[in-house]
Amino acid sequence: MCARFDVTPRTLRYYEYIELLSPKRDGRSRFYGPREVARMTLILRGRRFGFSLEEIRQWLSLYEEKGSRQQYESWLALAERQLKVLDEQIAELQAARADLESLRDISKKEMQDMT
Repeated sequence: MCARFDVTPRTLRYYEYIELLSPKRDGRSRFYGPREVARMTLILRGRRFGFSLEEIRQWLSLYEEKGSRQQYESWLALAERQLKVLDEQIAELQAARADLESLRDISKKEMQDMT
């Protein structure tokens, strides 16, 4: 699992501790089946999208507790909220980039005027 997903054993243990993963255990060894691989894929995708681990944990537990329709409704609400957050971050980054370009251009002009 570590090599497949490029995560540390500590990350896997933490995900297990907060009940995102539940591998089969034999002594100190852990065995990750297709369910755990699928969950890990969703966990990492959710993190990349900016969801908290708690949001991911709750969303994954909905499937087991209430079925797929409620899970999809929850997912759609989370996705809409996160898309707004990402749009705000993109706007902030674009504004910062524009400011930096402007300062760079002013500095170039001032440097040329010095010669």
